[in-house]
Amino acid sequence: MGRAIGRVLKWLGTSVLFAIIAACLAIVLVPPFLDRVYYRGPVSSHFDGQRFFNPDGDDTFRPPAGRSRGGFLLRFVTGSDDRPAWPDSVPVTPSRPPARVEGERMLVTWIGHSSVLVQTAGLNILTDPVWSETAGPFGFGPRRVTRPGVRFEDLPRIDLVLLSHNHYDHFDLATLERLWKRDRPLIVTPLGNDAILRSRGIASLERDWAGRVRGHGGIDVVVTRNHHWDSRWFTDRNRALWSSFVVRLPSGGNLFFAGDTGLGDGKWPEEAARYGPIRLALIPIGAFRFEPHQMSIGSHIGPIDAATVFQRLGAARAIGIHWGTFRLSYEAYDTPPKLLREVMRCRGYPAGLFGTVAIGRPVEIAPYAPPPAPHPLGPACLDSPAVQALR
Repeated sequence: MGRAIGRVLKWLGTSVLFAIIAACLAIVLVPPFLDRVYYRGPVSSHFDGQRFFNPDGDDTFRPPAGRSRGGFLLRFVTGSDDRPAWPDSVPVTPSRPPARVEGERMLVTWIGHSSVLVQTAGLNILTDPVWSETAGPFGFGPRRVTRPGVRFEDLPRIDLVLLSHNHYDHFDLATLERLWKRDRPLIVTPLGNDAILRSRGIASLERDWAGRVRGHGGIDVVVTRNHHWDSRWFTDRNRALWSSFVVRLPSGGNLFFAGDTGLGDGKWPEEAARYGPIRLALIPIGAFRFEPHQMSIGSHIGPIDAATVFQRLGAARAIGIHWGTFRLSYEAYDTPPKLLREVMRCRGYPAGLFGTVAIGRPVEIAPYAPPPAPHPLGPACLDSPAVQALR
């Protein structure tokens, strides 16, 4: 009985808090933020003149577990969805990367979530940098359970930032402002996101899919297609574009960053591979489960689809990201890496080609070598007690 009363009080408290926040935001912030127009340009295969869309079909509008969006948000906020418990915090030992890594050598440090520091060819490349405590507007939103793998103060001078889209867990204006003031890096982002950066005095280069930017040290950054959506507010949905990236390096093979993505038609990894052999792919593997045994949603791939992306990229090595930092879904904290191990075993890949790394621990990535051919993934292989026990 006491438990039930506690639940009701928790729900009422959360509801009142959200009502107060919503009222304050409506009064103060709705006029400038209700529907921002970030981009104006010609109609294209993925822009209707007002909003961007996935040309391979949009399956990202409905809540990930179906039913109503309001009900989904309420269950998520109140925790009344029988989700497995996450740890309040996970210990991390931050590292101090070198100032530069020269030549063909590549050193990679996972900062957490989709933030990765890649050091190679004398350049420091950072993906979707987020150092804030929460992933959301005005300090609200999912809270970190891990410290960043590199303290911001220990971060070497950044030359290039790849900014995939404008969701708060990828597009952290507080961090971007700090980086811009300190390093003035080259920031490459898909169409429309530059308007948000410009409002804070941050310069960037925006490109459409297949657009290129020439970087320092003889590299090319190619903005490539993936399958997702965009929004900073309730009604500015898809006013800016989302993307993955290929960084064409002078030697040793290319870097691929998938950004945030669902599988869609599954052809975009092969499109990225056409720009040359991929030495390292950074592929999301988390935030895919909102119902028991769910393996993917329209806007996020899980480990099964991530392995498909890895195969179609023809990458020599991949690291699973977008898990274990901010709680965005219902799967257990360590389900993504455990499931990925099972999927790669079922596909017959040698250990270590596509796995996860510890936050803050630098790893060396060898130059590109053709990966072995995988086995077909039979459904029976994943129908094991180990996989079925994963929540």
